[in-house]
Amino acid sequence: MRIQSIFTAAKLFALVAIILAGVYHIGTGHIENFGHSFEGNYDVTEIALGFYSGLFAFGGWNFLNFVTEELQDPYKLSLFFFRNLPKAIWIALPMVTGVYVLANVAYFAVLSGVEIESSPAVALSFGVRMFGSLQWMVPIFVALSTFGGVNGILFTSSRLFLTGSQEGHLPDLFSFIHIKRSTPIPSLIFTILWLSVAASIAGMLWLRHKQPDLPRPIKVNTAIPVTFLCCCAFLVLFPIPTQPWNTIIGAAITLSGIPVYYVCVKWKNKPEKYHKYIRNMTIWLQNLMEVTSPEATQMLSQS
Repeated sequence: MRIQSIFTAAKLFALVAIILAGVYHIGTGHIENFGHSFEGNYDVTEIALGFYSGLFAFGGWNFLNFVTEELQDPYKLSLFFFRNLPKAIWIALPMVTGVYVLANVAYFAVLSGVEIESSPAVALSFGVRMFGSLQWMVPIFVALSTFGGVNGILFTSSRLFLTGSQEGHLPDLFSFIHIKRSTPIPSLIFTILWLSVAASIAGMLWLRHKQPDLPRPIKVNTAIPVTFLCCCAFLVLFPIPTQPWNTIIGAAITLSGIPVYYVCVKWKNKPEKYHKYIRNMTIWLQNLMEVTSPEATQMLSQS
């Protein structure tokens, strides 16, 4: 977490520098790039494809939900009667949104639309234009930002495999954690997606309908996930006419999980040879990675 904090601080420092440079540029009267801001293609398929680029570039807003298990008392009431997890979401989302919107305003204030579209790295082009002799710092901060993004993805996505294994949907190995560092090493190694996001929201709505009395420490109004599901459907469906083969390939990869689910999860009466092979492989990988179940790790720490 310390490493992630360092990368985050470096990224915020760079973004604040970009925002301040953009404010200075606008303050000196350079607003010519905003004269034709809304000219362009308004075709819905192109808009959906454009959203893809933005959503992948600014992804990470949903990572807090993946690491609930890592929080101390995530449902505890704290400042201003917010629970810890919702409070973190309410603070982080507006702040991140504001910072990125202002950074993009700064980009468009300094660079024209043609320059942004043709630039291989917009931040570098911005640095060359605005930071003069300090432009060499921009690639360093871009690299730190990239490392921070990768670290965040590994930290959060691995928890999905950890939870899936704890629920019996993945091999037991993925629920094991390191005996000394308490990190889910197998899940981290296995970690290498908008249809998947839509499926998750649809599953939540299905459970809300089928099991309305299921305990839910954190519950939102149904209109919010329904609206989000419609947005996901827009992103998935509208690009199909312009990118049919990419859609078919993505759908095939996703649907390939169905036979895996039925063989590995639904099929309960597997032959003994299968269980023996899995046990032997699990033990071998445990020794290789020095991992064990969280319960065993807790017992080791107490002994």
